[in-house]
Amino acid sequence: MVDLSQYLPILLFLFIALGLSALFVFLPMGVSRLTGAHNPDAEKLSEYECGFPAFEDPRSQFDVRFYLIAILFIVFDLEAAFLFPWAVSLDLTGWPGWITMMIFLGELAVGLAYAWKVGALEWD
Repeated sequence: MVDLSQYLPILLFLFIALGLSALFVFLPMGVSRLTGAHNPDAEKLSEYECGFPAFEDPRSQFDVRFYLIAILFIVFDLEAAFLFPWAVSLDLTGWPGWITMMIFLGELAVGLAYAWKVGALEWD
């Protein structure tokens, strides 16, 4: 027989978290409706960021190159994040740590060269 009483604190935590998140979402909406702050008119519903209506459907697809640039940025950002702890602990890891990082940087260099060769970094 499995003792499920150990999961009671986790279940209690999940119910409290769900209740608080629902409270934080729905309480301000209810208060604004009751106090009269919810009063939409043409001025409130107009465009406010750029000052003029959008030309295209806002749900149009992005160009694939945008995603390629974003993915490459994330890869090289993570590379920089891996370099800092490696540099700090290099005296502990020694030559095996250095060789492993050089292999990692070599793989990233090959990936960057490939992306450069196929034109993933060019923006027309």
